[in-house]
Amino acid sequence: MARTARRKRSTVANRAIAATAALLLGGGGLIAANFYASAGEGWSKDKQPPAQAENAAQQMSTIDCPEVANSITDVPEAARAAVDQELAGIDSQITEAYQQFADQKAQIEQDPAVADNAILNPLKDKRLESFGKISAAITGAGGQQPQGLDALAPCTLRAQAQDPAASPAPSSAESAPAEGQDAGAQNNGQASPSASAPPAAGQGGNGPDASDFVSIKSVRPNVVKPRKLRQASRGSFITSCGVNKNKKYNSDNVIVAPGVSNGAHHMHDYVGNQGNNAFASDDALAAAATSCRNQGDKSTYYWPVLRLQNGQAEFDVNADGGGKEGNAGKIQTPNEVTLKFAGNPTSKVVAMPRFLRIITGDAKAFVNGNANANASWSCTGFENRQLKDKYPICPRGSKVVRTFNFQSCWDGQNTDSANHRTHVAFADANGRCQNGFKAIPQLQQRIVYRVPPGPGFAVDSFPEQLHKPVTDHGDFINVFDTRIMNKMVSCLNAGTTCR
Repeated sequence: MARTARRKRSTVANRAIAATAALLLGGGGLIAANFYASAGEGWSKDKQPPAQAENAAQQMSTIDCPEVANSITDVPEAARAAVDQELAGIDSQITEAYQQFADQKAQIEQDPAVADNAILNPLKDKRLESFGKISAAITGAGGQQPQGLDALAPCTLRAQAQDPAASPAPSSAESAPAEGQDAGAQNNGQASPSASAPPAAGQGGNGPDASDFVSIKSVRPNVVKPRKLRQASRGSFITSCGVNKNKKYNSDNVIVAPGVSNGAHHMHDYVGNQGNNAFASDDALAAAATSCRNQGDKSTYYWPVLRLQNGQAEFDVNADGGGKEGNAGKIQTPNEVTLKFAGNPTSKVVAMPRFLRIITGDAKAFVNGNANANASWSCTGFENRQLKDKYPICPRGSKVVRTFNFQSCWDGQNTDSANHRTHVAFADANGRCQNGFKAIPQLQQRIVYRVPPGPGFAVDSFPEQLHKPVTDHGDFINVFDTRIMNKMVSCLNAGTTCR
């Protein structure tokens, strides 16, 4: 069913999130001593000045709230708009609470009760109110009342000492995903801390830190591809849609937060469909212009922008989704964007339905854990070595590469789902679709950047996610003409390469 445009913009997320150098030094979060110590250089834990060593475990870095959207899987169509609005409001509540935390961090470190009284307890009350509205919308539309939401209301502060070591996401010493598989799968990759210096203090706002970077040369090859069977669909289809030289950016997310301005709280790059914003209906997307060379491809492809944390002011320095929410620095236009659709190693594929929506990765993986994480970072010349929760430090002459292998199994019925995930799935380790799902063309997205070697860049993120590399993600809406989609399927199943 085609979506209709929402006329009224939500008023949530209007409060500015001021991210400053104080979040790196002193009263805001990642102090310099831990900045180095967490990367295994400078002050080690037993070499810190006494006051820093004593207080390190007490310093808090972010607000950790249980994810709500993934628990709401049965929403009647009539309630979808109201539920999406409330979920977007819950995200805004967290960003506002994070701002309060940053503003009062010094007091919180002196008296932890300040956090409970001024931030966490009021946030819990707001979340409970939103949960009530979600339940009312669902039951009012004839659905079953969601169970267990109240248990997700309390949030906590995460200790800084836990940031790299105790994050739910696996370290880069664990495996990057096999091509086309969920990044949660293990591999045999190994990584060690880099000896490079961290970004200059104050340039990155609220993250990342030095421990989020690793030399790609220290990572073992770890990409494993499923063996292709006789009935595999071995072809490929490539669509060329540019690199966003026309600088189409916004901080909306029409999949997760339709009808809500600044629903992403970070900036996205867009290629393909030029009509994508929070209020774009299916009909509007179908009627929009496209940057794709093949005008039969009006699909939308988008991902968080990558920035150099070099202190340069960008156009959005005072904007929602930009500098107001800790996303600071010069946005980098990719050198290359490759959009390739691949077949399935075990079977033929069927056509994607028009307006199918797919999200890969998790923008909140730093606090959510790796269940939906699917980040893959590497360097040109080293792409058989993939990192999931680290940014790569590439040797001189090599470029940074972000790769997204999207879900390639579809439930055969729905173009979206209540949590925007359960209508699609990853194939298993052997490349097979499970639970009656059908194999569809797999979008394999490769984005290449020329950035200075060493730390000093990061993807945009929700403020409380601290620009961690594990939060990288990609979004896709299929707006191929039926004729072109059928051509794609034929090429894949016949084992040919088409454009």
